[in-house]
Amino acid sequence: MTVTFEGINAGDTIEGPSFAVSRESIRQFCDASLDYNPLHLDDDYMKGQFGKTQFGGVIMHGMNNFGLISRMLTDWAYPAGAIHRRLETRWVKPVRPGDTIHPSGIIKAKRVTAKARWVLIDVVVRNQDQERVATGEAMVEFPA
Repeated sequence: MTVTFEGINAGDTIEGPSFAVSRESIRQFCDASLDYNPLHLDDDYMKGQFGKTQFGGVIMHGMNNFGLISRMLTDWAYPAGAIHRRLETRWVKPVRPGDTIHPSGIIKAKRVTAKARWVLIDVVVRNQDQERVATGEAMVEFPA
């Protein structure tokens, strides 16, 4: 069912697709983004003093969370002619190969201005243990 601006209420939820993270999906994101940071590819880099991290192994690129949230918002907004205008996120917890992550959103406000109609959404990505791995806020503009 296509969402309408008039039918949206604060507290409504949006669910995005789950995503199973693997070494291959991490590699594919590195290829797509051209970001070959060894944090995402090299277990040896992540050991000892050289990697200077405490992650204990490779981790998914944080922007992959961003992409999954964007897909959720686009799948929700696009059929109504709305567009995803802004997304701010914060990475809370590393995501590792073998994790399954799931984005969701809660409508927190609607605003109408002289030129636009906006919806503000609190977004979160959780892993298979329901731990938050990314949080943020999105703004979607609906046609006037």
